[in-house]
Amino acid sequence: MPLTIRAIPVLSDNYAWFVRDEATGITAVVDPGEATAIERVLEKEGGRLDFILLTHHHQDHIGGTDALRARYNAKVAGPAAEQHRMPHLDLALNDNDRIELGQSAGQVLAMPGHTLGHIAYYFDHPPALFCGDVLFSLGCGRLFEGTAEQMFASLGRLHNLPEQTLVCCGHEYTASNALFAQHVDPDNQALAARTQEVRTLRDKGLPTVPSTLGQERATNPFLRAGSAQTLASLRKQKDVF
Repeated sequence: MPLTIRAIPVLSDNYAWFVRDEATGITAVVDPGEATAIERVLEKEGGRLDFILLTHHHQDHIGGTDALRARYNAKVAGPAAEQHRMPHLDLALNDNDRIELGQSAGQVLAMPGHTLGHIAYYFDHPPALFCGDVLFSLGCGRLFEGTAEQMFASLGRLHNLPEQTLVCCGHEYTASNALFAQHVDPDNQALAARTQEVRTLRDKGLPTVPSTLGQERATNPFLRAGSAQTLASLRKQKDVF
């Protein structure tokens, strides 16, 4: 049986992710920026939380961790490289480690760029990538700690994942990302269609994510950058756009 995956809006524009292995009921939350909204969802879904999965140390991704751990006795997993800057980790994870959610096994991918120890979690049924602030729909994360070369290499690790992989990212940035993407890639018809889709979703108050890796490969200028130098130029432009 597959994973159930739901976006949970938290703070002003963040998403945490509700993830449940339907075969066993084992439940996780990815990047709980605050606890209250997540607790409401968990109570509606049966009041169970087994794991908290963290991608990086920024407060808007970890702020609800200790409250949720205390309430549900959940185990906390996150990047070993950032454990000195995070809530206590029961599972300190490194590149290519596996994490088991019941019958669903996830792979840990080290993805430095936004922060130096940033990780993502990839599950394959359905294919889903919980990528924090490395990859956004139509964008990528700011280079707060890492380099363009690191970000380019991190995004390059996604080339082997299936087209239908769900991109479960950490923010609702798609509408603003679309404006920049169209600025640098004005003749991209897939991007024009995606921009209209995003506008329609936001007008209805609906999330624009998850997108798919196939959509991002066709429309996201950062994922389409052919070199670290191109990505660096795009990121500098986007930072002041």
